[in-house]
Formats: sequence, structure tokens, C-alpha cells
Amino acid sequence: MNPMIKWIGGATAAAVFVLGGATLASSMMGGETKPVAKASLEEAIPVDPAKVAGSAKPASAAQTPAAAKPDDGFVVKRILPIEGPIKYGEWFWDDKDVPSGPIVMTVDLQARVISVFKGGYEIGTAAVLLGTDEHPTPLGVHPILYKQKDNVSEKYGNAPMPYSMFLTTDGVALHGADVELGFASHGCVGLPTDFAAKIFAVASKGDKVIITDGETMGMGDKII
Repeated sequence: MNPMIKWIGGATAAAVFVLGGATLASSMMGGETKPVAKASLEEAIPVDPAKVAGSAKPASAAQTPAAAKPDDGFVVKRILPIEGPIKYGEWFWDDKDVPSGPIVMTVDLQARVISVFKGGYEIGTAAVLLGTDEHPTPLGVHPILYKQKDNVSEKYGNAPMPYSMFLTTDGVALHGADVELGFASHGCVGLPTDFAAKIFAVASKGDKVIITDGETMGMGDKII
């Protein structure tokens, strides 16, 4: 299997298959790579989703699937072959001809990337916003507790958080946001709004989101 390379926010590194997609881990970046600047928590609140461009790019032909039992929906069978840099606010989605299967998502804190798998086939990926040291994004396996399409956060000044998929009882969720370099969240996983809408349409209550910190996996490995 040839190595794949993914760039996030302009930084480059040899890719590893990360729980969170075929992407780079920040621990592998060279010494010349500058850390991502984090905005204040006030600046991190998502803005009006109408301002989010939703710059989706189609993915090309899929990588050759690894050998796996056809009925095993939690084995990696495909990674989207992304060419060029993944920039903040950019996302990829390709579910054409993907067979039915369970939805599971992976998010890696070091790579700052989410991957959406359907029956083991990666159908979507994007760079994401994550929490800060003061308000970290929680590690672990989190089933979606409930969904709210037009969520507005009273806690954070009625900030719009569309397509919210809640992972914890204290409000950590996947949701649409203004995904830009230098922004952060209060622990949520911020997604480009149009990408969040795609996930919202296919994900159901109980589907699992696995949040890790630099873990890796390869084709044919178990996702969960």
C-alpha cells in the first residue's frame, strides 16, 4: 500500500492512517512547522452559517479496498484518495455506490481531522475545530445521544450551532461552525456547516464517534 499524504492548514507531513482518516499527526510535523494559533474563547463561537462557503471537492476513484469480510461494517475498506491540501473550511464527500452499512466517525486531536465511514468505506473527511486545554474535546467512544438541526446555544450568547449531534450530557457535540485557522471551540467538534449537514442526514442516534489522540490504523484494521 502506497503512503498517502494529507495537508491540513498548509502544514505537511508523511501521512499515517489515523483514527480520523488517512491524515497527518502533528507529532510527525517537522520542527519548522508552527503550532496552530488559538483564538480566545469568545472568538471561537461559530458565526452565522450563511457565511460558511462549504467548499466541497469531489474525491476521485477510491483506493483499492483491503481484504475484509463483506458483512463487517467496522473494518476499513476504503480511504478517500484526497489530493492536495485540506484547508480549514474545506471538505470532501463521496458516497457514490457505497453499499449500506453502519455509520461510524473518527476524530483525532493531533491530526485535527474527522472521517465518516459507512460500512467501513470512508465517505467524508474534513479539517475540524477542537477544544482548548481549558475546554478539551473529550477522548473516548461517544454514541450520538440526540440530534438538533437548528440548535442555538443559549450558553454562548445564542450562537448558531446548526446540525448539532450531541455526544455528552454536558453539551459536547458535532456541529456546523465557521472553521478557520486559529479558531477553537469549548470542547465541541466544529465542522464546515454544509459538511455537518451531510453527516446529519446519514447519522442516527446511537452511531458512534471515536475521539483519539494520535492513534493510527491501516486498511483492513478494525475501526471499533
